[in-house]
Amino acid sequence: MDPLSSISDELAEINGQIADIFRALSNGFQKLEKIKDANRQSRQLDELTEKMRECKRLIKEFDGEVKNMEGRNDPNTKKMLNEKRQSLVKELNSYVALKKQHQANLENNKRVDLFDGPSEGFGEDNGLLASSMTNQQLMDNGNQMMDETDQAIERSKKVVHETINVGTETAASLKAQTEQMNRIVNELDSIHFSIKKASQLVKEIGRQVATDKCIMALLFLIVIGVVVIIIVKLVHPGNKDIRDIPGLAPPAQTRRLLWNAT
Repeated sequence: MDPLSSISDELAEINGQIADIFRALSNGFQKLEKIKDANRQSRQLDELTEKMRECKRLIKEFDGEVKNMEGRNDPNTKKMLNEKRQSLVKELNSYVALKKQHQANLENNKRVDLFDGPSEGFGEDNGLLASSMTNQQLMDNGNQMMDETDQAIERSKKVVHETINVGTETAASLKAQTEQMNRIVNELDSIHFSIKKASQLVKEIGRQVATDKCIMALLFLIVIGVVVIIIVKLVHPGNKDIRDIPGLAPPAQTRRLLWNAT
């Protein structure tokens, strides 16, 4: 049973598809070594290249699924999935290198066939054909072969120039993306600093507001106390237990006029 099935059915399914492609690639390269015809070798390499493209797409899906599950996995599971992804990439790269090796061998064989002829029988046929041709025909035939060779060289040069241009554009694009990422990182640092300063300012304002509330509450209590004392003094002016408020004159006493009868 695939251990990935205990983590995710999607990962297990993708891993199974990749394993099937790896088996097909192994059998395909074994079959390629037994093929002698250059055209059949070329077709076989095209089929293997298509399988490698499909395998690369599946590995990208596998990596995306792993990243989506990263927050739910424990460290051991993350390590196991990372090692699995690396092993898949490594195995695919080995098949890519093998494909490049066969492609180079095929190109070398084509060059040998172009200048030396594909076989002895073909050379004998050319010798017999050349003996029956006039000098002008031989020259025309030689010029035609030289023209075809020049055209092949020009096509190769064109491919090389296109490859160089693509590489230059890719390098420029990567440089621009790197600069953009650096700008984003700097902006994020500035935002983080601004948020930190704003948090400190909010805390200071909160402490100041709390202090102002305490002062207002204390003043309110003092005013209430003064008002209560004034009211009590007015209601009971003769009560000696209540002290006078400093700076506040005591209430005036009512004078009674005594009239003596004369």
